[in-house]
Amino acid sequence: MTNETKIFEWGKKYPAPAKLNLMLRIIGQREDGYHLLQTVFQFVELCDWLTFLPNDSSDVVLENEISGVENADNLIVRAANLLKREVGFNGGVRIQLEKNLPMGGGLGGGSSDAATTLVVLNSLWNLKLSRETLMELGLLLGADVPVFVFGHAAWGEGVGEKLEQINLIEQWVLILKPDCHVNTKEIFSAKNLTRNSKSITITDFNVGQVRNDCLEVVCKRYEAIEKALCDLSVFSEARLTGTGACIFALFDYENLAIEAELTLKDKWQTYLTKSCNKSPLFA
Repeated sequence: MTNETKIFEWGKKYPAPAKLNLMLRIIGQREDGYHLLQTVFQFVELCDWLTFLPNDSSDVVLENEISGVENADNLIVRAANLLKREVGFNGGVRIQLEKNLPMGGGLGGGSSDAATTLVVLNSLWNLKLSRETLMELGLLLGADVPVFVFGHAAWGEGVGEKLEQINLIEQWVLILKPDCHVNTKEIFSAKNLTRNSKSITITDFNVGQVRNDCLEVVCKRYEAIEKALCDLSVFSEARLTGTGACIFALFDYENLAIEAELTLKDKWQTYLTKSCNKSPLFA
């Protein structure tokens, strides 16, 4: 893969796609409290969009504030400033964000925004950092950032940063977003969370081992997620992505996905999209 060699341009819109966790197993816990995972990442065509514009000053400016998030705490701003510190770069940038991905949904929106920022600014600022270095920097911002820099569907281990490229069937996806915000830290701190699942192989996943170890804890704490899971299960196998709140189902045919959305859209916030192995940022 040659993601890091792609040339980006000022003033163009670049995608920050959502991801799905097609499987999530917790196989242990490190001494520092981080959980050891096995997971499968695949992207979908649903994206935030970021535009990068020159700034005469050395400041990193996010022009579209997100309600409830201080700009200095936004992962986009943090990613740009992290790049600057890493190489001692003195330039600035103005960033415009078109936010389409729901916050707190388990789709990785903030992490994807950060990854797009790292990848695009590395090119625009001519920093020449490798993809591997950008992934290491991304991990400082969050465990999901590296896969978005990696740019391809992947088998993930460690805290999610040890990635092996895999090719999966690309299907239609219906995502439901219940009206709740899951606290990821709270879920991973739950006493009844399974932390000793047996490790599996990619072959095991391919033949149908797609369990999410967070599902039981999440459903007990968030009734809306359990209800959405039941509603979507009528049409196809419904799964939780990450710790939620979003759930999703995969469909082989567009008409079946459309039928499910038409039935559920008045009750739930729905997103009809397609899965993809290559991130739209690099496609």
